Amino acid sequence: MKSLFQFLSEAGQSQASMQARKLNLKSDGHGGWLDTRGNFVATTEKGKLVFVDKKKAKGQQDSNAKPAAAKPQAAEPEKATAAPEEKPKAQATPEATPADGEMSDTLTVAFGRFNPPTVGHEKLLKAAKKASEGGDLKIYPSRTQDAKKNPLDPDMKISYMKKMFPDFEENIVNDDEMRSIFDVLTTASEGGYRNVNIIVGSDRQAEFENLAQKYNGELYEFDLIRVISAGVRDADAEGVEGMSASKMRKAVVDDDFDSFRRGTPKELDDGDARSLFDAVRQGMKLKAKKKEVTEMWEIAPKYDPKGLREQYVNGLIYRIGDIVENLNTGLIGEIIRRGTNHLICVTQENYMFKSWIRDVMEYTEKTMSRRMREPRKPNTLIGTDGYRKNVMAMTGTTDIKNFINKYKKKTK
Repeated sequence: MKSLFQFLSEAGQSQASMQARKLNLKSDGHGGWLDTRGNFVATTEKGKLVFVDKKKAKGQQDSNAKPAAAKPQAAEPEKATAAPEEKPKAQATPEATPADGEMSDTLTVAFGRFNPPTVGHEKLLKAAKKASEGGDLKIYPSRTQDAKKNPLDPDMKISYMKKMFPDFEENIVNDDEMRSIFDVLTTASEGGYRNVNIIVGSDRQAEFENLAQKYNGELYEFDLIRVISAGVRDADAEGVEGMSASKMRKAVVDDDFDSFRRGTPKELDDGDARSLFDAVRQGMKLKAKKKEVTEMWEIAPKYDPKGLREQYVNGLIYRIGDIVENLNTGLIGEIIRRGTNHLICVTQENYMFKSWIRDVMEYTEKTMSRRMREPRKPNTLIGTDGYRKNVMAMTGTTDIKNFINKYKKKTK
């Protein structure tokens, strides 16, 4: 029979194990915990998970752990013909939570489309708050807008998010330069954060893990990057677990407000929910009270995987040389390889990323309305609203009428 001491000890180990599983840590079999790269990052002390400091992590790395590889190097243009191998970087762990008034050295971020925002996103935000443990938390809605998968413009989307998630109003960041996860991580690193937690849905955890770790030490510098799952998502489930932006867009196409309403939190009243429904309809360029003929694979590919697959296999979409945007990470790149159901792409800066065909959309600069095409890179494409805004800014023009009056030839 187990003694009381043994029972309490095993109970403590279970508590530590549960916490470790949430952080994707693996046991070394001797009370230590390894991250996804095989680095010794934590130990079990008095039944609790305790992270070790940087020196201890290096000195106590378990002999069975995989050795950390050298710091990743920038991909060379002439070699941008295949997916880059993973280049892990030795990780350390965050310091203890700082005292009140001090800046935290760990930032927790959530980056996503939220187009439109749903009650399912509330689960993601709550997971992010829990992971931050009272530290700094920032939520970055993506900036992309199009009529198929991103009907709401960033300002409108963020306005509704603050109404729907009032507890996170101060954490939601409206920054036009935060267009991709790389922008977010680079800014955080430059801001002095040593560690970062990235909160994502379980179906995107591996994608963000590989991408974020791959370029640590090159685009940004963190001691520790943790990609934490907000929980399993099931498109066929009822309630919060089954709610998604794709399902909401489908409800708008079907003119099914009742289904749409079930996807919004109670903080949003019926009037605002109807306004959001109409805004999504308008953004998708659907005419009210008229049955639309819409290709479901374009607006909600998870509900028509067969249609998406047929278009892809027949070479009608996502061809070699096409420019696409990853809707999860915000990265924009040229397709250099087509897989059975995925794409290998390279950005203008020569960084590679892999995308499932369901997670990308064709990128067309002609629709760009923003002044910056990328952080610190002005939009110079003639014919776009973004280019017009840049010219107006340089000439001190506030609006077209002002411009005409300024240069209008005066007559007596």
